[in-house]
Amino acid sequence: MTNILFLSPEFKEKIWGGSRLLTQFDYPIPSDRTGECWGISGHKNGTNRVTGGPHDGKTVRELWENNRQLFNNEPGDEFPLLVKIIDAQDDLSVQVHPDDTYAKEHENYAFGKTECWYILDHDPDAKLILGHSAKSREELTQMVDDGEWDRLFRDVPVQKGDFYYVPSGTVHAIGKGIMILEIQQSSDITYRFYDYDRTDDAGNTRDLHLKDSVACSMVPHKDAKPEQSETREGGLHITRLISEQYFTVDHWKLNGHTSRINDHYLLMSVIEGEGTITEDGETRTIRKGVHFIIPATVRSYELNGSLTLMASQTTR
Repeated sequence: MTNILFLSPEFKEKIWGGSRLLTQFDYPIPSDRTGECWGISGHKNGTNRVTGGPHDGKTVRELWENNRQLFNNEPGDEFPLLVKIIDAQDDLSVQVHPDDTYAKEHENYAFGKTECWYILDHDPDAKLILGHSAKSREELTQMVDDGEWDRLFRDVPVQKGDFYYVPSGTVHAIGKGIMILEIQQSSDITYRFYDYDRTDDAGNTRDLHLKDSVACSMVPHKDAKPEQSETREGGLHITRLISEQYFTVDHWKLNGHTSRINDHYLLMSVIEGEGTITEDGETRTIRKGVHFIIPATVRSYELNGSLTLMASQTTR
């Protein structure tokens, strides 16, 4: 019986969501407006349940509260990270997230939201909004008041495999036709600048949070460009995409076999291919769309196959 924590996904329907979580990942989505798959989460708004193994049926949130040895006895009241796949059939709102200090003072929550994105797929000519043109907070406020959205927000074209680091305070939006894997602090706090004046099926617009948005925004905007590095270990090619205050994220490309020694806990998401993972004499098939946690109590494991995975962990 494997000690690896395989997880059932949680889904979030969104006004901008679509159906590619079904067509590309074969997930049992609730509707064709499904915007997010929360693949690894201990958040109160959606925590994953373990399927199989000694912790079958328990949630990540329960394990964090009661079985902290699985997570290297890491301190903290909340499970620190959240891994999700986002399907943007339409543009997301232009938004910003607070840092830890602002979240604690104004939302009574432990974390703000620093995140990063890996582009899984996109429509032709798809774009993100990343950053703004205001040089001061006063200019930002004036441009928001005047609705100068086209001049304020900065478009960035995307390619499959692009990686973006989005620290708290970054004005941003995922554009129509983009599918991403997002790794973030475990926070669900979002302040909206602009939502294209769209309405839901009942004719209602979504709330904007202009005061909080302006207060939290990085001014002036500065692009975050983390240094990356590469290593090869047998059939495994590892690209370190980022290692910053909250998380370390690696892109794993496996062709063949690798044996791994584990000394922390890893959040793993299979984004391409199929293969197997073997731990404590038990072998499980893993394929595109599977999310699992390798707990700190697992000392070693083996991977086989043709697989692309995203491996994330808290930064020690």
